[in-house]
Amino acid sequence: MKRISSRATFLYKRVFPLIWFGFIVLFVLTDLSAARRTPLQLIPFLAVPLLMAVFGYILFRNLLFNLVDEVWDSGDELVVKNAGVEERIALKNIINVGFSTMINPEHVTLTLREPSRFGKEITFSPPRRFMPFARSPIINELIERVDQARRGKS
Repeated sequence: MKRISSRATFLYKRVFPLIWFGFIVLFVLTDLSAARRTPLQLIPFLAVPLLMAVFGYILFRNLLFNLVDEVWDSGDELVVKNAGVEERIALKNIINVGFSTMINPEHVTLTLREPSRFGKEITFSPPRRFMPFARSPIINELIERVDQARRGKS
């Protein structure tokens, strides 16, 4: 089997949000302990971190938390792993392979004919490449193989 998802997915999904929210908490705690303010003076100092937390959560939910942990190519099927759950998805069950390069991390979205345990769409991040705005050769090959599988060719 060949891995077609990024090894940095764990960092994107688990470590980066922890750092983001950790800095917000650290900022709030440092500010509250460093200065004695009246409740009215606290509002601006708590509003900005609150907005950053809400913005971060919405951004992470839409761009990071929907990524599956691992995707492996096993010939005529893909092995998808997320949160300890593994599922095999036949290439002929994939309707579309969408590829987004203008977001970080890049996303590959597989739209399925029959929903899996992970839903009708499976999103993962492909491995990083030297040319960031070029199409991924791994994903181009996957698109061709999905097309061949749908047509019944081997």
